Amino acid sequence: MTTSPNARLDAFMARLVERNPGEPEFHQAVHEVAHSVMPYIEAHPKYAKANVLERLTEPDRAIVFRVTWQDDDGNIRVNKAYRVQFNNAIGPYKGGLRFHPSVNLGVLKFLGFEQVFKNSLTGLPMGGAKGGSDFDPKGKSDDEVMRFCHAMMTELWRHIGKDTDVPAGDIGVGAREVGYLFGQYKRLQNQWGGVLTGKSIDYGGSLIRTEATGYGTVYFVQEMLQRLGESCEGKTAVVSGSGNVATYTIEKLLHLGAKPLTASDSGGFIYDPDGIDEEKLAWIEELKTVRRGRISEYAKEFGCEYFEGQRPWGIKADLAFPSATQNELNESDAKALVKNGVQAIGEGANMPTTPDGVKVFQDAKILYGLGKAANAGGVAVSGLEQSQNSLRLSWTREEVDERLKAIMASIHAKCVEYGYDGDHVDYVKGANTAGFVKIADSVIAYGVM
Repeated sequence: MTTSPNARLDAFMARLVERNPGEPEFHQAVHEVAHSVMPYIEAHPKYAKANVLERLTEPDRAIVFRVTWQDDDGNIRVNKAYRVQFNNAIGPYKGGLRFHPSVNLGVLKFLGFEQVFKNSLTGLPMGGAKGGSDFDPKGKSDDEVMRFCHAMMTELWRHIGKDTDVPAGDIGVGAREVGYLFGQYKRLQNQWGGVLTGKSIDYGGSLIRTEATGYGTVYFVQEMLQRLGESCEGKTAVVSGSGNVATYTIEKLLHLGAKPLTASDSGGFIYDPDGIDEEKLAWIEELKTVRRGRISEYAKEFGCEYFEGQRPWGIKADLAFPSATQNELNESDAKALVKNGVQAIGEGANMPTTPDGVKVFQDAKILYGLGKAANAGGVAVSGLEQSQNSLRLSWTREEVDERLKAIMASIHAKCVEYGYDGDHVDYVKGANTAGFVKIADSVIAYGVM
């Protein structure tokens, strides 16, 4: 007796949840991919025979360790740290390190799993991993952050390397943290190698790396629009967040002639109907990176509205860029965007839209650039940084930007190839299937391992 695709998906997810209890973000990420690729697997029995999906949803290894460090008052502090090396079928493990109190194994498994498919889509030889700690750099002195990073790398260095696993920055891990981590790795290994990305330009970093995720997300949306004979020029946009991804999303929107209307933080969002121009954006960057202030201060400075405790998805705009955190855009938010005539979504954050919200976008057949495709620019330029380190070269800003544009155009083309159904492009199906095929074929090629 044959079973329906939905029944097979339900049975697969039941087994996965049983093996990985209490990890809802991981379950959500796997369900999205499995739902997309199950029909493809059914049509290509070699993947089912090799049990590829089950193999791709189990990390190669998850390393959990203690980090003990001393604060400025001489107190001994203890944090938990992780590195989830998910899959290296197509290249060395690659993925960021996140320092935030919310970090736990389930969150990192979700991020590592997403990273596998995102890295596959770039076309670069990179596997997927993710790591981090529940350490919170906010409110810590430079010396405290340094002591923590040195202590963490004292254990982590055993598990990484330029041909093994190349971490990068992520939330809470910027150039300062990467510098401390890289310095300790270099001291322990007694060698200089491209083992971390997101480094300062002074010692092996790449131009455009800081801007890459935001720029790449806008480039992807531009590709979606151009396929239909349109562009970002003259369009309004709502953006969530006010960190690295959001600010460079806003910057690239300005470059392409769009009008960004919003920015946000955990306290709420500002709505500037006159648009956030380059001068106002520079003010936001100074507010967030130097003064560590709240976005509400923007409303006082420039005389616009601030919506406390809310997100910007009710503001009417042509484009939307969720660029803050996972599951920040729910079903009712998606319905509000669709009702207000949004044309395209570009996810700068990882999995920022809930499953119900994604269904709203898919049912409405609007242009929906999911995170693993739209925000792959960050890891793409990390991969380009690895290449520059290996070659002992530094490419110009223009060279890196052109390579980034080409990678985002290639990702878009793959999504169209696997997601076009004769009526429209299902970018969720296209991205997940394109990423799956490259990894799955590599896994099968290695045999049973």
